[in-house]
Amino acid sequence: MHWDRLFEDLEGQLASEWESERAALDAESERLRISRLTLRDRLRVLCSVGAPTVIDVASGTRVRVRLQALGADWIAAVMVEAEGVRRSPTTRIIPLSAIRSLGVDHGLLLASLDGADADAAALRERMSLGFVLRDLARRRIAVRVFRADGSELQGTIDRASADHLDLALHDAGTARTIAAVRDFRVVPFAALDSVQIVGDHVP
Repeated sequence: MHWDRLFEDLEGQLASEWESERAALDAESERLRISRLTLRDRLRVLCSVGAPTVIDVASGTRVRVRLQALGADWIAAVMVEAEGVRRSPTTRIIPLSAIRSLGVDHGLLLASLDGADADAAALRERMSLGFVLRDLARRRIAVRVFRADGSELQGTIDRASADHLDLALHDAGTARTIAAVRDFRVVPFAALDSVQIVGDHVP
């Protein structure tokens, strides 16, 4: 009887040690997995669920949005208006380089640690900011360009190159005609906070 109890105690201790060691290994494995996550990995999850978030951009402006799509170096987000305010849906294209921080619900923040399947949106995620802006230029969609210095420009993108765009300036609500254009600006992508599209156009 005495030996049976001794062996039971030893087995219990051994099982406890194995459990502790397994828990430590699992914790270390999880820390290692999380250490390999990129911002894009987490944004992929947040975009897939249309996460509401507050984004602080380079100009110091805070924008309240619902995440919509992730590209190679940008995200698309629908502006969330103040309660009771009804406006046309407004989409912003935000370069990842302009993001300073994101405010996200704690549950979604933890969910984003799980990562998402990169193959699910592989084609869209290969689209660069220049690719999206060239499409806006091709479709002659009027935009508001928000710059990192806090200023903004209104007009139509005439063309988008590798690292900058040409913007024809004209008043909001007017078509881009020779008579309507007041001036032109060349804007480096590095100077962008976001590009706003008004209406139902989605990249």
